[in-house]
Amino acid sequence: MTGLKNAGVALWVQLTSALQKHPKRATAALATVLLTGGSGAFAVASLGPDPADLPVRTLTETVPSLAAGQDLAELTDVQSFSLYRSETTRGNDTAESLLQRLGIADPQAAAFLHSNDAMRQNVLGRAGRLVSAETTPDHQLSQLTVRWAPNEDGTFLRLTVDRVEGKLQSKIETAKLTATPRLAGGVIRSSFFAATDAADIPDSVTMQMSDIFQGDLDFRRGLRKGDRFAVVYESLEADGEPLRAGRVLSTEFHNNGKTHQAMWFQEASKKGAYYTLDGKSLRQAYLNYPVEFSRISSGFSMRVHPIHKTWRAHLGTDFAAATGTKVRTVGDGTVSFAGVQNGYGNVIFVEHANHQTTVYAHLSRIDVKQGQRVEQSDIIGAVGSTGWATGPHLHFEFREKGEQRDPLTIAKITDAAQPISKAARPDFDKLAAQMRIELDAGTQSYAVASVR
Repeated sequence: MTGLKNAGVALWVQLTSALQKHPKRATAALATVLLTGGSGAFAVASLGPDPADLPVRTLTETVPSLAAGQDLAELTDVQSFSLYRSETTRGNDTAESLLQRLGIADPQAAAFLHSNDAMRQNVLGRAGRLVSAETTPDHQLSQLTVRWAPNEDGTFLRLTVDRVEGKLQSKIETAKLTATPRLAGGVIRSSFFAATDAADIPDSVTMQMSDIFQGDLDFRRGLRKGDRFAVVYESLEADGEPLRAGRVLSTEFHNNGKTHQAMWFQEASKKGAYYTLDGKSLRQAYLNYPVEFSRISSGFSMRVHPIHKTWRAHLGTDFAAATGTKVRTVGDGTVSFAGVQNGYGNVIFVEHANHQTTVYAHLSRIDVKQGQRVEQSDIIGAVGSTGWATGPHLHFEFREKGEQRDPLTIAKITDAAQPISKAARPDFDKLAAQMRIELDAGTQSYAVASVR
């Protein structure tokens, strides 16, 4: 007990001494105890010297200026830079709306685009053309470039608007498109077209795949959830910018446990075609559909005529599509008639082998002449509503020896395609081996991605 008493006395002496030397610290510690009720864990204030009591010393040093030796004009001169932006033209574009989307506020440029013939004829009011712009920091136009491919000859047009010595000027040049192979693929969830949209595959590539496998696959009713596909196609680029899609180079489809493969091959001085990777031709005499991405609004059957209101046979198939949609010939042949005829309106008749004829009616435009030779997939006109039509659509007929047949059965007619020659076989086998590797990598990667 005596030891504890002596220890308590010693502690009290130390606390008293601390209170006398550091009254502020001691008061803060006591306040903390009182606020927390004296219970729980709490930090004890340091009993070291109070910083407020320490001596203060001021030091002054000279710092050299980073701008020493430079004029004020040099310091205030802002480094110039350029801003870049790309857009796609719309059908209702004016000069102001196009420049606004490009982030350009330049009345002089807007006035120039309004008055320039090249811009008015090729850009304003025309949808789908690629536009890129270079501007100054204050959103003035430095350069405007528009690129588009008006036809299928492998070239594109480049319209450039430049500012030279404060004045705007334009020029149009022709250049070659660059073909770059691209690999894409996907997995069927609901429909083939939905899957290709999800994979950002161009519509023209989707339609080519449908045409290639039309003899083996029913893309409307024969696909199953989980089917997967891959495709290698050409991306046609203008100055490094993708402008449109080209030909399908190879493709593969896994449907209901069966694999379908195809690749494009062309022998010297011969017409190119699609083959299986072991060399069997996939070319059909006729394509399934004369219009891309349309729906069948009326089939080959009895119906009430929409204009005459009488019950009669509909001896063709109607494809609903917007006015101006391209119409293609479904097979090789010769145009036997191109003009206006009764209820057909603007109509084209194409004669094929074996006394077979296809008819394309209600067209808004005719792009061929009587006697002209056409090949499968050639564009011959555009959808319209001429003749006895209540709205824009294509009326399509297939006739055999003058008698109408169901057009949806013509894709089953095979084509007597020539086999690959012995001389070209080594080149074909080499290309097929390369395509097998690419397609296998594509389908496997997209199959793994679909599981994750």
